[in-house]
Amino acid sequence: MTTPCAGTVVHLQQVGVSIQDETILTDLSLEVDADACVAVIGASGSGKSTLLRLINGMQRPTRGRVLRAGRDVADTPTQTLCRQTGYALQQIGLFPHLTVADNIGLPLKLAGIETAEREHRLMHLAERLGLTAAQLARYPQALSGGQQQRAGLCRAVILEPDVLLLDEAFSGLDAITRNEALDVFADFRSTRQFATIMVTHDLNEARKIADWLVVLDAGRIVRQGPRDDVLTDPQHPYAKALIEAFR
Repeated sequence: MTTPCAGTVVHLQQVGVSIQDETILTDLSLEVDADACVAVIGASGSGKSTLLRLINGMQRPTRGRVLRAGRDVADTPTQTLCRQTGYALQQIGLFPHLTVADNIGLPLKLAGIETAEREHRLMHLAERLGLTAAQLARYPQALSGGQQQRAGLCRAVILEPDVLLLDEAFSGLDAITRNEALDVFADFRSTRQFATIMVTHDLNEARKIADWLVVLDAGRIVRQGPRDDVLTDPQHPYAKALIEAFR
């Protein structure tokens, strides 16, 4: 992860972001390989969500470059980025007037995928993420929080993106449901190859599914590396304090 390779799908090169004279991110350098699961941890306001917006092209860097598969995000059409990027948030955003199946299948419909192929992909994916045919036929409000989260994840990956971005995607769930959802997601990731970049303030989530940790403090990466290396040797005072808080 520390040197460029053919499998690098996201590469931030000394990226900085300033908005109205306020510095949000400073000198960020990060590489994410095609099968990596990266957890970005840090306090609220540290720049975690801005980092995700850089990767999907919603935020332009003030300095530096953001590359996706070697191509500058600034030179990549928005439609291409949307197709290559899955995005799941804490606010799941399922449309209440559509069934769960129609919510999940909407990206396929917008992409012009034929009905038979849409149904095949949807049923296979829903099964992998633990949603039944009966749940797919319901409207979102009839599902539990964990089931809605699984539906949101299904929608995020239905187009088989290269990169999945998770912005506090599990934080709205109670502890037991969150652990179940993380287990289902980890099992699903083991069958697919895509990079996952998850933003979280909960180190336990990061421990459970990430293989690479990035500690962000006041817009700077203060420590990054393989999960177990960072946990056992945080090096930076903020990283150490954060890890100690979750022991």
